[in-house]
Amino acid sequence: MSDRVYSEFKDGIFMINLNHPTANALSLEMVKSLQGAFKEDAQHRLARVVLLRGEGDDFSAGQDIYEMLKAEGESYRKHIQETYNPLVLQIRRLELPVLAEIQGTVAGAALGLVLACDLRIASEEARFVVGFLGIGLAPDSAVSLFLPALIGVGRATEAAFTNEPISAQQALNWGLVNRIVPSHLLRASALQMAQALAMGPIHAMGLAKRDFNRAIYPQLEQLLDYEAHIQEIAHYGAEHKEGVSAFVEKRLPNWRKS
Repeated sequence: MSDRVYSEFKDGIFMINLNHPTANALSLEMVKSLQGAFKEDAQHRLARVVLLRGEGDDFSAGQDIYEMLKAEGESYRKHIQETYNPLVLQIRRLELPVLAEIQGTVAGAALGLVLACDLRIASEEARFVVGFLGIGLAPDSAVSLFLPALIGVGRATEAAFTNEPISAQQALNWGLVNRIVPSHLLRASALQMAQALAMGPIHAMGLAKRDFNRAIYPQLEQLLDYEAHIQEIAHYGAEHKEGVSAFVEKRLPNWRKS
């Protein structure tokens, strides 16, 4: 497991921590470590709850763009199919409650991961950013499914098209998160919530999760594959080139020239 992703186990709670100093941006190594952590949890005989959280000021800025630049020419479809798609499926198929603890910003692929979780608790300063269109890409990591399912197509479309952050209070009002708490209470509140879940009938929770998957997300695997296909199209578009250039140069993108 990467030193940028580490796990802890205590009193039935399997804690998975993101620990990358640069806004917990997700590298290939980190995503593979997350896959390994969820696999380890699924095999852990005493695990009752998973608590997914990030160290530092932000949960995660999403995919590490600078790593994307180093891998120029690599198929985005192949990358997504080997990284985020299997990780999202692991989270949804794990028959244990998965709780996301969200501080600061969560964006892009990381947004897909927290939306794949069963429950979300956030600090009052948390911000939810779709992010993809800011660099000329389409949503992946099941954001195109989870976000409209939780907040409605109209709100999800506006968040995607404008790239404007969804505040913690909006997220609570719209059903994107289950609870918000002051920042200084987030860690303790998330742990308390995880402890309460761990005391419950987790096997029945797992069966309920199967029901929800069948009722709400029956085409999740096919949707993830389609997102990867669409992202491959966006990858080679002029808008993606302009979006990444603008990000690196720390300027606003000029979409009209792309």
